[in-house]
Amino acid sequence: MSFTSLLSSNMLPEKYRVMGRSKMEQRIHEIKGKLGDKLFIPGHHYQKDEVIQFADSVGDSLQLAQVAAANKKAQHIVFCGVHFMAETADMLTTDEQIVYLPDMRAGCSMADMADIYQTEEAWGELQKLFGDTMIPLTYVNSTAAIKAFTGRNGGACVTSSNAKKMVKWAFTQKERLFFLPDQHLGRNTAYDLGIPINQMAVWNPIQGGLEYIGNVEDVKVILWKGHCSVHQGFTVSNVHEVRKKYPEMTIIVHPECCREVVDISDLNGSTKYIVDTINAAPAGSSFAIGTEMNLVKRIIADHPDKHIISLNENMCPCLTMNRIDLPHLLWALEMIEEDVQGNVIKVDPDITKEAILSLDRMLALA
Repeated sequence: MSFTSLLSSNMLPEKYRVMGRSKMEQRIHEIKGKLGDKLFIPGHHYQKDEVIQFADSVGDSLQLAQVAAANKKAQHIVFCGVHFMAETADMLTTDEQIVYLPDMRAGCSMADMADIYQTEEAWGELQKLFGDTMIPLTYVNSTAAIKAFTGRNGGACVTSSNAKKMVKWAFTQKERLFFLPDQHLGRNTAYDLGIPINQMAVWNPIQGGLEYIGNVEDVKVILWKGHCSVHQGFTVSNVHEVRKKYPEMTIIVHPECCREVVDISDLNGSTKYIVDTINAAPAGSSFAIGTEMNLVKRIIADHPDKHIISLNENMCPCLTMNRIDLPHLLWALEMIEEDVQGNVIKVDPDITKEAILSLDRMLALA
C-alpha cells in the first residue's frame, strides 16, 4: 500500500520552458488575483527569490503547515518546499483543502535516508538489544510514514527549535532514545543536555547494525545514520578559515551541522533562531552563517548595515528545494485554474492518524 497518494501530472510542459520570466510573473499575479482567498502559497526559507516573491507566508516547514491549517478559506495550498513538508500540510489541513507540490521531484535527501521498512527492521533489532527501554523521536524533516511510526510507538516529532525540550521529555518516558533521521541534530541536542558522546550509538540502516564500541548497556541515545546534505557541507576548516580572515566575526550555524563544527562555532540554532539573532544584532555586526545559501543571500540583502557571509562561500543551495521554480509554480497554478488535479499530495488516512499522534504530542509540550 502506498503511504502517500500522488496525483501527478507528466513532466513540465514545453511551453513553460520557453516562456519569459516577465510573462510567467504576470500570469502568476493574474491567477493569484483571480483565485483570491481560495489560494494560499506557503514558501520555505530555502526557496529561490523568484518563488518567495509570490509566497503568502514564509517560514520553516512545520510553521508553514500550521499556518496553512489555520487558513480555512484556502481551498488550494500550493506548497513551495519539499515533499515531506507538503505531506505535513495535507495531514494538518481539512479533507476539503487540497495540497499541491509544484514539482514532485522536490524531495529531501535527509528524509529519504530513513524509509519505513528500514525503520521497522531497525526497531525490531534494537528491541532485541534493549527491550522496552526506548522511545522514538523523529525530526519533522521526515516522511509521513516515519512520523506515524513514532506516533504508534509512543514517541513524538521534534523541530530544531524545540529539540531540547522534546529530548528532555523523551527521557522522562524511557531510559533510551531512538532519534531519526538526522544524526547531527540528535547528537548535538543530546550532548548539549549533558549526555556524553560515548553513550551515543549510530544505527546504520545500510549495514543493518549498530555502530558502537563498548558495552551496549551504556548506550542512552541511538542515532539514525542520516544527515542533511547541505549542512554536512560545513566543515571545521571553514570555521578556521573565517576565524583567520575575520577574527571578530560571529559564527552562527544550524544544529544539522556536525558536532565538530557546532562545537567550535559561537552560536547554533534553528533557522528562526539564526534569522532572529541577526535581526536583533546592531548595525556593524558581522556574521558567518552556516545554513542554506538561498537563505543566507536573502539575509545579506536584508541587512546592508551588517557584514554577513556564508561560512562556506562555495556551498550550493539545497538542490531538491531548488526544483521549485517559476515555471513549475506557474504550471501548478494553471492546472488549478483549469480544474486539473495534478501534483496533489494526499497522505493515507491511517498514516495520517498515527502521524498526528506524534505531532500532537510535540505540540502539547512545545
